[in-house]
Amino acid sequence: MQLLVASNNPKKLAELERILAAAGVQGVELVSLREVEAYEEPVEYGRTFADNALIKARAGAQATGLATVADDSGLAVEELGGMPGVLSARWSGTHGDDQANNDLLLAQMADVPDERRAVAFVSVCALVTPDGTERVSEGRWEGRLLREEVGENGFGYDPLFVPAEEDAPGGAGRSSAQLSLADKDALSHRGKALGGLVAAIAELASA
Repeated sequence: MQLLVASNNPKKLAELERILAAAGVQGVELVSLREVEAYEEPVEYGRTFADNALIKARAGAQATGLATVADDSGLAVEELGGMPGVLSARWSGTHGDDQANNDLLLAQMADVPDERRAVAFVSVCALVTPDGTERVSEGRWEGRLLREEVGENGFGYDPLFVPAEEDAPGGAGRSSAQLSLADKDALSHRGKALGGLVAAIAELASA
């Protein structure tokens, strides 16, 4: 079975590949947007992560005739009322400029004390099949916002995020950008959200 991953980020496709392999799911060929005939990608106008994930997954399934997985994710900062949220990728005004997004967030939070720097990565993954069946799974990863970037293994806000599982007195914990891929898959918001779709993907593959 071919499964479209509606993303231009190869790291997301690789992450789903690892999760399916770890779960022993066979018979699934993941297909990237680069491997299908180009179609007009939809505007992500949703107010929630679930809205945007479904918008992207529906568009992929309709355009290609393939079951499609899409996700929308971002960083929710408690001190900012849950923002950047769905605006995470374009927080600085330019979509996908990780450095500008990180710099702006650090500046906005510069004077906020450590006890009020609680954040959570949130991911919602949607699976839509050509017959219109839809499934949605959400994952959250709680943590704390650092005061400077640490680590080079991640992307987005990873270098600014210390997971709750890693946080330690004195700030000695590793950032998300310092974790191994296996550790990140086991803990991360996207890993949890994708994990919630594994059974449904396995069912499609065996049909």
